[in-house]
Order: sequence, then structure tokens, then C-alpha cells
Amino acid sequence: MPASEYVDGSSPVRPRRRADAERSRIAVLDAAIRLLAERPDAGMAAVAAEAGVTRQTVYAHYGTRGALLEAVADRITDQAMAALDEAEVAGGSALEVLLRLQGIGWQLFEQHPVLLQLGNAPASAEADRIRHEPVADRLTRLIEQGRAAGEFGSAAPATWLVAAVTALGHAAGDEVGAGRMTVSEAATWLRTATLAVLDVPQRGTT
Repeated sequence: MPASEYVDGSSPVRPRRRADAERSRIAVLDAAIRLLAERPDAGMAAVAAEAGVTRQTVYAHYGTRGALLEAVADRITDQAMAALDEAEVAGGSALEVLLRLQGIGWQLFEQHPVLLQLGNAPASAEADRIRHEPVADRLTRLIEQGRAAGEFGSAAPATWLVAAVTALGHAAGDEVGAGRMTVSEAATWLRTATLAVLDVPQRGTT
């Protein structure tokens, strides 16, 4: 039996090749995240140059720019979920945590403007829905907790309130993307609209 084969006939070189390919894939993805944060319109050739590989290597891992953007979105989502975990652990009222989560969303938006492209791509609608499910679950739980504690006065179903708050967030992002608002302005109005939708009692009123 050749030294290059195992008993079952497989080659010991294959696991190493798979590991090398995985490292290459991650390197391309990390390079794309860095580059797209500065140049959201960067193409596959620019990503290849940033990663120090050939364009053919990039296409071998991600067949289209759309596929690469989806992978970038998945990685950013993982980072966001870790940040959301920390935000909830920090404690506070349901409203404080919810507004803290919105703040994290704006930080990601500023760091990764390429997210606008994903939000406007019909082909990624299903993937976007799946990525948003864990966030929607958190918002639902927070809204139910806040309502039970008397923080939120709205009697609308929690799922509807989540959908409304999420839609407001997307609208705010669209305004920034279109250049009609700054991030600071959009964040302020999103907060105001969120408080109104949830019917948060104003301080100093009965």
C-alpha cells in the first residue's frame, strides 16, 4: 500500500488541503470585511488584492459578489449577536436594554456601510429574514417584559410591535443611505418613533 494512502484508500494529504482551503476562505472573508468597511462598492479583484490572493481564488470560495456579501453579512451578524449578549448582560430596564440594542445596530451600520447593499438586494431577502430571527426573538422578549413592568403602554401584540420597530430601523437606515439624514439625526428620530410606538409614558406625566 502506498505510503500516501490510508487503509481505506483515502489520502492523508486531503485533510491538510481542506484546512488550507478553509484558512484561505477565512482570509478572503476577513479581507472583504476590512475593505468593504472603507469601500462598500469594492469588487472581487479589489478583495483579492486586499487578501493577497488571486481573483480566481476569491471566486473559488465565493462564486459571485452576492455570495461574498452574504458571507460578510453572516460574519457581521455573529459579531452583532455577541455584542447583543453583552448588552443584555449589562442589565437595566427593558427600555434601557432595547435602546442599547438600537445603539449597537447604529455602530454596526457605521462600521459596515455595505449592509445597505444587502438590505436592498431582493435575492437576500430570505437570508436576511433568517439572520433577523434571533434579534426579533430578543425584541419580543424585551417588549413583553417591558409591558409586564408597566414600561410600555401599547396593547398591540408583541410580534406586531417588533415588526413596527424593525421597520422603523430599516427606514432610518434608508434615510441615511439616501443622504437625507445623518446617522445622529436618524438615531434620534428612530428613538423618538420607537418610544411612540411602544407608548412609553413620558416622565413627569401621570
